[in-house]
Amino acid sequence: MQNQAQIDQVLRQKSDAKEIPGVVAIAADSKEVIYQGAYGKRDLSKDDAMTADSVFWIASMSKAITAAAGMQLVEQGKLSLDAPIGKVLPDLASPQVLEGFDADGTPKVRPATNPITLRHLMTHTAGFCYDMWNGDMVKYLERTGTPGITSCKNEALKTPIMTDPGTRWEYGTNIDFIGKAVEAVSGKKLDAYLRDHLFTPLGMSDTGFKIGEAQRKRLVAMHQRGEEGSLAPIPFELEQDPEFHMGGGGLYGTAGDYIKFTQMILNKGRGNGNQVLKPETVAMMGQNHIGELNMTKMTSAVAFATNDVDLYPGMVKKWGLSFLINTARTPEGRRACQHLLLDRPVARRHRRNPDAGAAVRGQKMPGSVRRLRERRLCRARCRAEGGVISFPSPRSCRERVRVRG
Repeated sequence: MQNQAQIDQVLRQKSDAKEIPGVVAIAADSKEVIYQGAYGKRDLSKDDAMTADSVFWIASMSKAITAAAGMQLVEQGKLSLDAPIGKVLPDLASPQVLEGFDADGTPKVRPATNPITLRHLMTHTAGFCYDMWNGDMVKYLERTGTPGITSCKNEALKTPIMTDPGTRWEYGTNIDFIGKAVEAVSGKKLDAYLRDHLFTPLGMSDTGFKIGEAQRKRLVAMHQRGEEGSLAPIPFELEQDPEFHMGGGGLYGTAGDYIKFTQMILNKGRGNGNQVLKPETVAMMGQNHIGELNMTKMTSAVAFATNDVDLYPGMVKKWGLSFLINTARTPEGRRACQHLLLDRPVARRHRRNPDAGAAVRGQKMPGSVRRLRERRLCRARCRAEGGVISFPSPRSCRERVRVRG
């Protein structure tokens, strides 16, 4: 790996300059952790230093975990990738497409032409969206009084879709429905299922929807960037007794726990001595499952929550189950490989490079896309064959409760 002191220096400088509150970075190949560091503060209003075992709201990084749970049940024949998911989730049996609004602002909907499938949900082609990147959904929520997804209320899932299933890629609440499907066919609540079938087998003892007493002492605060550019902590916590567990963005956990999950993917479904997914399942998850469709730019519709998101502008990007797939060499020099995009209100990304056998975990607040150049510089300095780095933790919340995720 490149000089680890260089990685330390970059992360320490950004934290000391208060460009970020703090950061936990961890890198691993398929066999062992090859870098780990923690800098800055968990909360800028307190003296507690960031530590490697700090607990974050991992937001959309939850998606990969929930998708893996869904694929376990596909292996068992309890879920089907291509059967109408309405057979499992009656609320999705007759999806309605939002076509616009009447003159008085009343939403206009029509029946979808195609049924929604699990594959659609896993690839973000079912038609669901996030309001922060869809102005029509912003208007719909306001007009109908429907709560936002981070309320973790069942009513938040009762939204129309924006396009017919299978006709367009759009990042949205899809994975939350996979969590519901896992519950429906397993007979367990999502928190219990993930604990029994992924967290315990993989040794991820610090990850869950509910913040334990010991975790709360290590919890990283959410921060918001003011107009003058300074960061300050803000109150934020997901409902601890939710109506539903948000499989698309509700987990809290540590970098050390998440790297165990990424190593499981690198080791073809095996981690901590347990085979939690079949090798052929992991291989299938990393293939393109959206055909001729492409991942597209996400344009902000809620300025305080997110900036525009356009990962690797100009590059054709595909989607697996549930991985972002880059089809060309990236600007920082990575060969065409696969990413797990878990970019939610607290945006985080997990990258997989099958050739180098490395997992990458990054963290930042939503909307930090304007700092892509800075992150790429950091990657360039920290890149190593088979290495991984992690980016700043909860950052700015112009950028805040995004929801995404």
